[in-house]
Amino acid sequence: MVRVSSRLPTSTRPAASTGLGARIALQALAAVVAGYAAMAVTAGLGLWAAGAADLPGGFTAVLAAVVVMAAGGKVELAGDAGSLAGTQAELTAMPLTVTLVGALVTGFFFLRPLRHHAVAGTRELLLRAASTVLLWLIALAGLSALAQHDFRITIGGGGDEQSSLTDLFGDLLDAVNPTVGFRTDLGPTLFYGLLWILGVLAVALLVSRRTPLPPRLVRYHEPVRPAASAMLLLLLAYVAVGLVIGVVVAATKGHATETLAVLLLGLPNVSWLGLGVGIGGSWEGKVEGPFGLPMPQVLDGVLRGNGDSPDLSTVDLSTLAEQDARAWWLLPIAAVLLLAAAFAAAVRSPARIRLWQHSLHLGIAFALTMLVVMPLTLVEARFGLSILGIGDLDSLGGEVVLRPDIWKTVGLALLWGLVFGFLGGLLASRVHRKGEVEQQPPTK
Repeated sequence: MVRVSSRLPTSTRPAASTGLGARIALQALAAVVAGYAAMAVTAGLGLWAAGAADLPGGFTAVLAAVVVMAAGGKVELAGDAGSLAGTQAELTAMPLTVTLVGALVTGFFFLRPLRHHAVAGTRELLLRAASTVLLWLIALAGLSALAQHDFRITIGGGGDEQSSLTDLFGDLLDAVNPTVGFRTDLGPTLFYGLLWILGVLAVALLVSRRTPLPPRLVRYHEPVRPAASAMLLLLLAYVAVGLVIGVVVAATKGHATETLAVLLLGLPNVSWLGLGVGIGGSWEGKVEGPFGLPMPQVLDGVLRGNGDSPDLSTVDLSTLAEQDARAWWLLPIAAVLLLAAAFAAAVRSPARIRLWQHSLHLGIAFALTMLVVMPLTLVEARFGLSILGIGDLDSLGGEVVLRPDIWKTVGLALLWGLVFGFLGGLLASRVHRKGEVEQQPPTK
């Protein structure tokens, strides 16, 4: 008997392995390029709408800085006004529209080559992830080198007394050419960028219902993926609702370019805040000084509510409703959209999953979602100028603070998820689902 071996000749194994590695590297490069390109286009359009295209020689640097911040990087502000004056500047914020677009595009291109696989090998999956992460960090480091620029401070305007004061300060400062600029802190940028891209790839695998998992992870498909994909749908639904409202506002209230800038740079910042407030969560913050961040007028009104008081204002349903009674609509909107997400999760789950399991799965998923999303809405921005010891953040600067009450909102999300997970499973029990066998009528 002649035995025929089905194995490849030894000489062809390295070539096959090399070919697979090259193909994976090219696919990882495509995911990275597509992700950064999408982020750059979104950020560029948002900055153009915000008027940043008129910046003297700094648009490219600002664009790079916004993309770096959207990818989790740390951009530091600094000022220089010579020996006559001191400056203080700080900015912590994420342009979440840019972040969301980059995450969706990168995740899509990362998963696309895997969708035709029956099973995803652990080694291949790790190689794809490692290639994508490495190329992502290299590109992030390159953008960080571009994200640095200095701008000249111009002082002037205001009333008669303020005008004379700023004219005096302006004459003094003209001699030292005061500047404010920004730089990327490379170490923290690469660290947080690593966490960002790892999180994007992990979430992409969690929410995808068609991408195969390695054999050891298959048992997590049923309890994790339906609830995870439902949470992504919930977040995207809030962004879609915010987009519709923003377009209507831009078309009917004027200030179209300013509204477009908010939509292209910070739409999820506002939309996901609405989700948290709608379930009873809260934020604390304040706005002081002549400048602020692009945000709805009702939110700005709450944050400026304490005037010169050092205490932070609370942003929740009641305080927003004091500014505009329509804020109460956030409660039923949260209920309807969360019920829809719970129903979608239950329908996509096997029929053998019980109601208490639907409740538990959605409760944990919603709590973890808010635990991830809420810190991303943190905003801290400060700018201060002190001349000859005169002036501080209150008089010649400003401050914007918006901090989420994370644990309160996460606890409420757990409760909401448990309740609506049960209701969604109850509604789905009337729908034919995977694994359910229809009973045949008895034959006579």
